[in-house]
Amino acid sequence: MSDSVKPSIHIFRIKNFRYFILGRFFTTLAIQMQMTTIGLQVYYEYTHSAFSLGLTGLFEALPFIGASFFSGYIADKYNRKKIIIIALSALVLCSVLLFTISTHKISIIESISYQAIFGVIILVGIIRAFWAATMNPLMSQLIDRELYTVSATYNSTAWHIGSITGPILAAFLYGMSGSYHAEKIYFINIVLFLAGVLFFALIKYQRPIIHQVKEGIIQSLKVGIKFVFKQKMLLSAISLDLFAVFFGGAVTILPAFTDQVLHATPQDLGLLRTAPAIGAVLMAFVLMAKPPSKDAGKLLLGAVIMFGVFTIAFGFCTNYWVAFAMLLLTGAFDNISVVIRTSIMQLMTPDEMRGRVSAVNSVFIGSSNEIGGFESGFAARLMGLVPSVIFGGGMTVLVVAVINKLNPKLKKLDLSKV
Repeated sequence: MSDSVKPSIHIFRIKNFRYFILGRFFTTLAIQMQMTTIGLQVYYEYTHSAFSLGLTGLFEALPFIGASFFSGYIADKYNRKKIIIIALSALVLCSVLLFTISTHKISIIESISYQAIFGVIILVGIIRAFWAATMNPLMSQLIDRELYTVSATYNSTAWHIGSITGPILAAFLYGMSGSYHAEKIYFINIVLFLAGVLFFALIKYQRPIIHQVKEGIIQSLKVGIKFVFKQKMLLSAISLDLFAVFFGGAVTILPAFTDQVLHATPQDLGLLRTAPAIGAVLMAFVLMAKPPSKDAGKLLLGAVIMFGVFTIAFGFCTNYWVAFAMLLLTGAFDNISVVIRTSIMQLMTPDEMRGRVSAVNSVFIGSSNEIGGFESGFAARLMGLVPSVIFGGGMTVLVVAVINKLNPKLKKLDLSKV
């Protein structure tokens, strides 16, 4: 066994890290099932519109962004384990609300069920802001510094495995027996979120004493934002992912693309939606054996370019399995950028600022998934489904050229020397 593989395996000797990864997996599985089901409900039960799918992203992104300006401050000031447990408990409540809406047994709710779903999406956006700002900072406190890149790989892998199984299960259960069963999926969500709560509760963790300068919340937020903008490597890495996800994310409009271009079923959508995650997991095995440290900058730029190229290729697809392969490759290259960006954040950020930096990252990356979904839905309405996907991939490649021009030192980044 090579020296690079040994520390990758040995990280699981840390009990707290094992609980963290399991909690991460069950939470991701629940979130992916939840969001896939919401998309299926909105499209098949209410609108049959790609634009409405984009709206689901926008309704989550706007409260996510608003709450992120405060979530980072909270993550740096209070016990991070408790914040995650409270956030997951609130997501349990959201699943209970979605279950109630979908059973159609309460006449008052049934008459406004479409609007009620969007109300829950707003709540999910707020809750996820606190969850997102706290996850990576907590992980950094459970392991030693030399394991940061390895932990980022496993953290990403847990997320992507959840992203593979979640949509498949949701799509299968939703269209089972030729009818829609959203309420069954939301009940499963409740159980999965509770499992996530359990594993995070098992983590033995005491927030370390950090001597911070006393400052108000507004000043604290300004300090976090200024830190990110002064760190050119971190800012460049975040910006690359931001625009790649914003322009290149075709996942939100997949229900419409599957129906109108590939002429496939909701069950087929489940597998297609997991293709990027499958590619990411396959790439994760490569990254575990050879962590992306020495040539991190070149790998980051090249990975985002290839993500854009295969997004363009996906836009031209009319065959289901070719489309699946193209999405798989986008996920594989996207995972390289995710691991490198997370490693940069962990290595270049002092612990007392990790919550705020993670929150800024969430505004850039987390919200860009949802706003990017709105952009995809709006572009599809304006240009048509296929041109909108091709446009997004092309813009992603262009963004890489711009970032490389603005920060030419990025391609020389070596994480082993940070």
